[in-house]
Amino acid sequence: MAQESVELLIPFESLVKSITKLHTKDKFRLWELLDEQMAHDEEKTWEEDMSVQAEIQEARTAYQAGDYVTIDEYIAQRHRKN
Repeated sequence: MAQESVELLIPFESLVKSITKLHTKDKFRLWELLDEQMAHDEEKTWEEDMSVQAEIQEARTAYQAGDYVTIDEYIAQRHRKN
C-alpha cells in the first residue's frame, strides 16, 4: 500500500503553544529532530556557498603544507602570553 502524505499549515504561534504543552521527553525528542534538520540545512548551505568552499580549500592547503598549530601548542602559547 502506497504511503500518502499530507502537508499542514499551522500558524507559528499555535505551534509554539502546542510545544509548551508537551511532556519533557517529547520536547527533547523534538529538539533532537530539529537539531538534526538544522545541521543538515547548515551543511547544505555550506556546500553551496562558494566563499565557504574557498575557506575550506585554503584551510586544507595550509594543513597539507604543515602550516597549523595543534591545540596543545595553542594553549601553551596562550599561557606564555599571560
